[in-house]
Amino acid sequence: MSRIDESRDFLPVRIAVLTVSDSRTAVDDRSGDTLADRIETAGHHLAARTILPDDRTAIAAQLRAWCAEPEIDVILSTGGTGLTGRDVTVEAHRDVYEKEIEAFGTVFTHVSMAKIGTSAVQSRATGGVARGTYLFALPGSPSACRDAWDEILAPQLDYRHRPCNFVEIMPRLDEHLRRK
Repeated sequence: MSRIDESRDFLPVRIAVLTVSDSRTAVDDRSGDTLADRIETAGHHLAARTILPDDRTAIAAQLRAWCAEPEIDVILSTGGTGLTGRDVTVEAHRDVYEKEIEAFGTVFTHVSMAKIGTSAVQSRATGGVARGTYLFALPGSPSACRDAWDEILAPQLDYRHRPCNFVEIMPRLDEHLRRK
């Protein structure tokens, strides 16, 4: 079973938050606020935050720009993961991924099933890695952001989490780029 190993030091990571919405602004971005609050409360650093409309090209460009920033370790996007025609965040993420973390979507669906039942099938939450940076696309509701953070991301982004976590393998995410 998973646990926190108190003999290890907590290592804060630098996390960027991207809200994808045609209608949200900094004033009413509740999902972005939820993530920013949880990031800082956990002891991590909010490295960047912005809002973009539902535009696949713009989203992918922002993700690529942040992946190129050495001061960003993780990118969390919220919004645009549903089934409607304007929901293009998942496609934008996949345009950027070098590797997809397939189990992230599966575990998120499992967590969501306990909260919202079969409505969980309407989410296309996804995760991946590009240029040594973790990327996660979360649904646009504050409750879904809380669930993803509290149940999956907070433990996996804590270096003390056992038996394993995302932070301890972070230095090796881009080793294929260094071999050339």
